[in-house]
Amino acid sequence: MDDDVRLSRKRDEPDEPRVDGDRSVWRIRSLAAARQVLRARSVTTQAGFTAEAIPKGYFRHHPILVSDGPQHDEQRRKVARFFAPAVVHERYGADIRTTAEDLIDAAVAAGTCTLDEIALRFTVDVTRRIVGIDHSSLRGLCRRLDSFFNQPPLDVTRADFGRSRAQWARAGINALVPLLRFYLADVRPAVRRRRRHPGATVVDHLIAEGYRTPDILVECLTYGTAGMVTTREFITMACWHLLRDDALRERYLVAGEAERTAILEEILRLEPVVGHLYRRMQQDFELTHGESTFTLRAGDLVDVCVRQTNTDAEAVGAHPRCLRPGRELPRGVAAAGLSFSDGAHKCPGQTLAMAETDIFLTRLLRANPRPAAEPTLTRDQLIEGYALRGMVLSFG
Repeated sequence: MDDDVRLSRKRDEPDEPRVDGDRSVWRIRSLAAARQVLRARSVTTQAGFTAEAIPKGYFRHHPILVSDGPQHDEQRRKVARFFAPAVVHERYGADIRTTAEDLIDAAVAAGTCTLDEIALRFTVDVTRRIVGIDHSSLRGLCRRLDSFFNQPPLDVTRADFGRSRAQWARAGINALVPLLRFYLADVRPAVRRRRRHPGATVVDHLIAEGYRTPDILVECLTYGTAGMVTTREFITMACWHLLRDDALRERYLVAGEAERTAILEEILRLEPVVGHLYRRMQQDFELTHGESTFTLRAGDLVDVCVRQTNTDAEAVGAHPRCLRPGRELPRGVAAAGLSFSDGAHKCPGQTLAMAETDIFLTRLLRANPRPAAEPTLTRDQLIEGYALRGMVLSFG
């Protein structure tokens, strides 16, 4: 068997069978089969991130992360201008570099830092400026956004999400209290300020589209937490890999932007921050895998197992668990696999996340950090991924 370099692998997760159905839950570990489901517009709806527990009638504009159909497509089309590659590099690039330099220079001056803590401040600072909630305390905003992930365990494959009444009550309190704080300290002041002094942020766009304050609040939470948690974890994971592999780190530091991006995409293919994507079938659907055909029925839940699809040798080639940047891939297979999803819910912030990570790590690694303590890896059940905490770096 090939050496498995994945630091976040779960030893109890099977790679086979590539398509498996059990009690109206389908688990897909084939990248090609997963793409069929994720690209089946109007046939499926979002079922991850507790989407099916969010009331549909309360919001005039259903949150973009969990909406579907024409409304979702229109939302995506209109916010695309904030995350287009040219916009990311031309409008945000200088600010991202300045933010990274300030944080890393301070860490170098102090002689040490905890990587996940400064990665949190970095990603939240970048995201809040794009979203338009940048008038409150950065430290306070980091604390408020981070607190949303203090949630009881859940199991999306069960009708009750695997939670008792007591756990649902605790989940409600753990979500509503931070949400109220987020609204009072960050969103309400931002909306008021943007109404008086319009600009070119996501909040300005939402106001112009007629979003009510509750709609704006949830969208800000979506962009804030999505922009924070996934990029924060990936920065720490990519740094961990690069500090463990001297040759790879040296290659990264002398490479051009395209090659650095290829290295990061290969790390992300192996270490996807979101480990599972869920869809609910709204119509019967014929899924093909090899010479087999499977009938997915309306109402069935589909679990796309991203760690397995990303290491599917039929899609990514030989030695799928080894880190080989620039590997040859079939047409249509992304270098990061399904780490940014695919189809209607493909992550719109992909370019921004990769640019942030590259700019931050390039500056950090040039400061010649040394690992003083490796991170502790735990599981985050809300995003079905990992959390890395306590990676201490020293300088000088």
